Amino acid sequence: MRYWTGIMLSAWLQSVFAFAVAETRDAGEFFFQQTLGDFTEELELAREQGKQGILIMFEMDECPFCHRMKNTILNRKPVQDYFREHFLIFTVDIEGDVEIVDFDGRPTTEKDFAFRQNRVRATPVFAFFDLAGKRVARYTGATSSLEEFMQLGRYVVGGHYRNMSFTRYKLEQQRARLRAED
Repeated sequence: MRYWTGIMLSAWLQSVFAFAVAETRDAGEFFFQQTLGDFTEELELAREQGKQGILIMFEMDECPFCHRMKNTILNRKPVQDYFREHFLIFTVDIEGDVEIVDFDGRPTTEKDFAFRQNRVRATPVFAFFDLAGKRVARYTGATSSLEEFMQLGRYVVGGHYRNMSFTRYKLEQQRARLRAED
């Protein structure tokens, strides 16, 4: 009996692993979009495409938490599909000297945009901007799971940032799930 249980468990684990691998895609290609370097133009494009706003991931090359997010969460097809449906998504290198144009049409560098305008000190930072270029939500660090990152998206898309913190939103969602299970 143990022999067959072991075989069944092994087959199940292989199918789960195969499903997980099949559901991943390169984050650079399928999550992030290429920026024109002018966030006023990106806002216009977001409006034309019916998006809710812009999501910027502030990152740096040597950031292990940025790499973890890209390799375990942002590479997942459901995450990519959901966030791309609602946002234009870009990266900004907090150490970058590349010149960009901010949401107010002012030229700046990536690092000044990150540090001076958005007060980014640690990475990653996920900053959500509305169609007027106003930051409406911010999350610092790697999320603990794919589900938490999806909750962050639903928090912004649903406009819950207007009434409560993300921490409170997660707590209310957890309570609602527990009530539904009873």
